[in-house]
Amino acid sequence: MDNTILKIAVWAIPVLIAVVFHEVAHGWVANRLGDPTAKNLGRLTLNPIAHIDLFGTILVPAMLIFANSPFVFGYAKPVPVNFYNLRNPKRDMVWVALAGPVMNLILGLGFVILWRMFLPQSRAGLGDSPFLTLLVLMAQGGLLINIALAVFNMFPLPPLDGGRVLVGLLPEPWSSKVAGVERFGMLLLIGLLYTRVIDRFIDGPTEFLLRLYLGIF
Repeated sequence: MDNTILKIAVWAIPVLIAVVFHEVAHGWVANRLGDPTAKNLGRLTLNPIAHIDLFGTILVPAMLIFANSPFVFGYAKPVPVNFYNLRNPKRDMVWVALAGPVMNLILGLGFVILWRMFLPQSRAGLGDSPFLTLLVLMAQGGLLINIALAVFNMFPLPPLDGGRVLVGLLPEPWSSKVAGVERFGMLLLIGLLYTRVIDRFIDGPTEFLLRLYLGIF
């Protein structure tokens, strides 16, 4: 099987599942806490069409695949949340922000369970069952994608989920100061990614969670 086609088959579905469930989790928790914005806009659906972002869901993963990257990453359109509609905006902001990474950790558990289920069968007939081999590779990819997405999003920089958690937990005036960083947050994030500085903060937790999940199952 062509390497590019194999990568698309292995990574596309796990990436799509990871980013769609991540965003739906944000919107579902926000709706439960008083903000129906995502629900009213039809974003509380697992239909990927409602969440696809041309750049983040299609172009970024495609560029990584064609660049022969060992890891494929992507993101969906952020689910709109009006924090002022929440019953307790400062406190509930934390729960809404945590919902996405927590969902990815739950999905990671699901993928590692599937991996452990399929692995013995694929070892017994690896050469005779390319479909089973594909499922094992997809489960491995799903585990890595979801753990990496959860850890990355918990980096404490707005507009990432970790930044919103930090804003919700800090007292004033520090809360407002951190929230103000969001205007430049994306530029800062690009700089941290380009210089690989962020790797120093996320590689350790990612490796720890991978070992923990594999150790448990």
